[in-house]
Amino acid sequence: MKKLLLLSFIGIITYGFSQKNETYIKANALFLPVGMLNVGVEHGFSDHITGQADLFVSPWKSFAGKHAQVYMLGFNGRYYFNEAFKKFYVGVDFSLARFNIQKWGYWNDNFYVHKNGVVTPYINSNLYQRGYSFMLGGLAGYQFTLGERWNLDLYLGLGTMQSFYKGYDKLSGDRYDTEGDSMGRETNRSGELLPYKGGIMISYKL
Repeated sequence: MKKLLLLSFIGIITYGFSQKNETYIKANALFLPVGMLNVGVEHGFSDHITGQADLFVSPWKSFAGKHAQVYMLGFNGRYYFNEAFKKFYVGVDFSLARFNIQKWGYWNDNFYVHKNGVVTPYINSNLYQRGYSFMLGGLAGYQFTLGERWNLDLYLGLGTMQSFYKGYDKLSGDRYDTEGDSMGRETNRSGELLPYKGGIMISYKL
């Protein structure tokens, strides 16, 4: 009986993996014009299910005067309502990132104020954050068929981003986020719900 169940399970898995055994390599056309690289590989596991691994690299130590270095690796599973690699799909994504950036809330010349109300001599526009993030969320998209081997993948991912980082003043090199802070934090933590990936992927079937 156990052997029969095992053989049945193996048969189901083999059948599922044999139905749409296709692989696409892809690049995000949205980021290439600004010197950012986003590439991925999507593989079909059944008539409706695929998996994708993707890499995003923003190498800019300074972009328009702001720190903008991001290295992100992501994995997601997708369910296509029509057929794998065609039309509407939804999925679940897990990504992790290493960053050296200036958050959008610091794009001003106000003095930085600690959470306990202490005003510092540091100017927000001179501050940046360095650390790492974990992201978990959902994504939705639509794949257009452009040709026998070419697709266009339009998608957006939304979820929770948990970040752990330290803040620095780019003029002095000082940590701006601990001085005068009665909590004495060594590492900051923030949690946000936001879109963290998306774009227009040009895909080619191998």
